[in-house]
Amino acid sequence: MSDLKRTPLYGVHVELDAKLVPFAGYSMPVQYPTGIRREHEAVRTAAGLFDVSHMGEFLVTGPEATEYVAWITTNDPHELDIGDAQYSVMCHEAGGIIDDLLVYRLGEDRFRLVVNAANHAKDWKHCQVQAGRFDVRLEDESDGVALLALQGPAAQAILAPLCSEPIDPIGFYQFRQGHVAGAPCVISRTGYTGEDGFELYLPNGRAVAVWEALVEAGAPAGLIPAGLGARDSLRLEMGYALYGNDLDDETTPLEAGLDWLVKLGKEAFIGREALELQKKEGLTRRLRGFRLLERGFPRAGYDVSYEGDVVGQVRSGTVSPTLGEGIGTAYLPPAAGPGARIAIHIRDAAVPAEVVVPPFYTEGSLRK
Repeated sequence: MSDLKRTPLYGVHVELDAKLVPFAGYSMPVQYPTGIRREHEAVRTAAGLFDVSHMGEFLVTGPEATEYVAWITTNDPHELDIGDAQYSVMCHEAGGIIDDLLVYRLGEDRFRLVVNAANHAKDWKHCQVQAGRFDVRLEDESDGVALLALQGPAAQAILAPLCSEPIDPIGFYQFRQGHVAGAPCVISRTGYTGEDGFELYLPNGRAVAVWEALVEAGAPAGLIPAGLGARDSLRLEMGYALYGNDLDDETTPLEAGLDWLVKLGKEAFIGREALELQKKEGLTRRLRGFRLLERGFPRAGYDVSYEGDVVGQVRSGTVSPTLGEGIGTAYLPPAAGPGARIAIHIRDAAVPAEVVVPPFYTEGSLRK
């Protein structure tokens, strides 16, 4: 793994004896000696701390920054006040998803786009090409920004004493700029787990000190480091999409159940005509959740059948650590709605499953 990039916390992960794996061009911790299940449970009951510094950050500034972001994303950044964040997608002209991302409004004409690490180069090229239409400046901040995710019902209690200002007023999908353990930070109440929590954007050089301060402050509450394995099982329990599994260049946000991100009432945006046509003509498939009715592990790539015919493959799948049953997602015909019976082909068996509406897990601290 010598040619892989390293986050500023790589040395910390090595000291903690994390299992490091190649992920999106980085050497990343998939789990620590505690194990994925224990890390998953810690986030659901107390708190977990994730290094997600591999994510990409693009800064957009200039007089036409809002118009530019509105053109390249399907959601509407005009709805954002300074201090608000927004989930969105970027599409190509045919309506397929280039990436899903977070949009932060840092100022009147200043935005940060947070993109998936695996799509960094593709996204940056796309953003640069489209910038030629607008009076904007782009900066790839990725190599200088560390990102820590503190997630779990105890997250606020752990973080608050380390912050330079009160964080209780920060609402979901809002952020403030301040300091954490003395380091300048964007403190964002966002996450990928279904639990209350914060994502902290800070300079690379301060990442280790802030990580250590959080671990020390959180230890009495049960905080432990958590890796990509737990992050994946947590997000799937919530039905959150993962690019490369549930989303890709060949799927549209309408098919993926992300129609709430497609603001057809705003000014023109890339992919609008294709999405309007698809909405008019109707969908031929839809991303659905399912749960196994018998024991089994529904891994990505397994065939899925409906009414005796193979209609697709499992896109995301696992045995839920919280629920103790196999759960997953697949693109199915529109007729295979909630309550429909399907089969997941696991080895030589067609394991029965039921189509359900995510989230699979509904007791997260964000819902209480």
